[in-house]
Amino acid sequence: MSVLPRVSGREVVKALLKIGYEQDRQRGSHIILRQAAAPHRRLVVPDHNEVAKGTLRAIIRQAGLTVDEFKALL
Repeated sequence: MSVLPRVSGREVVKALLKIGYEQDRQRGSHIILRQAAAPHRRLVVPDHNEVAKGTLRAIIRQAGLTVDEFKALL
């Protein structure tokens, strides 16, 4: 299992924008992303200075990526 990088919520959003997600809306400190093409997945990314390890791993899994693929997007 690869080691997760320490990233902020904004850095996670920038990485996911590169693979076809777009910012749908923001409510408080949570940014909601929507996949432009089918299957139109929605992801919720906390807008924190550092995203918790478990939260980051869940976001990566929901996006259909591996940790190494995510690191390459950063």
